[in-house]
Amino acid sequence: MSSHSYQVSINADFFARDLKPILNRITLHSESSSPMHTREVVFEPMNPDHDPILLRARKDLTAPDSPWVLDSYLKPESVRAHPEATVRPWATCQVAGDALAFASALGYVKRSQIYKRGYLFRRGSLIIQMFQQEQVDPRTQQPIPAHADTLWEVEVKTASPIRNTQENPISQSIEAVLHVQTLMKGLLDLRRQDV
Repeated sequence: MSSHSYQVSINADFFARDLKPILNRITLHSESSSPMHTREVVFEPMNPDHDPILLRARKDLTAPDSPWVLDSYLKPESVRAHPEATVRPWATCQVAGDALAFASALGYVKRSQIYKRGYLFRRGSLIIQMFQQEQVDPRTQQPIPAHADTLWEVEVKTASPIRNTQENPISQSIEAVLHVQTLMKGLLDLRRQDV
């Protein structure tokens, strides 16, 4: 048994013209939904050979006082072990103050920054994010609204880190995300994606 906690996820993207039926079906099978607007900054270690951990700082922009959340990820488990879903070691924590300076102090450099705008759904132990990426204005560093034709992306994932224990095996989380895959069949091709 590993000492890691894990995130289980599947992803898809679709054209803007298919938004309404997909939005309707996800809403029908979710317990709640809310608007989503987040800023995410991805960091990589200055010495990637030595330390394969990726850091992602994210901030919810729909609530003005929301703290930064720092996620750290290791490489996904092999496709042989989990062919249907991405399973990767994951830890998460809230950061008071400047998360970006904190990540730099840990020896990380900023790789990319994106803004995501769309919808956030809850379904049991899962969250479903449905969003378009917004580009960043290089002059103001503010998000530029996505073009109408920008692809929509969907991420179905465990809301919090999962420990793989006998009482709560990781296979339960995999089954939960694959159930959403089944519910969306014919509209959305949700699958494992390693990025």
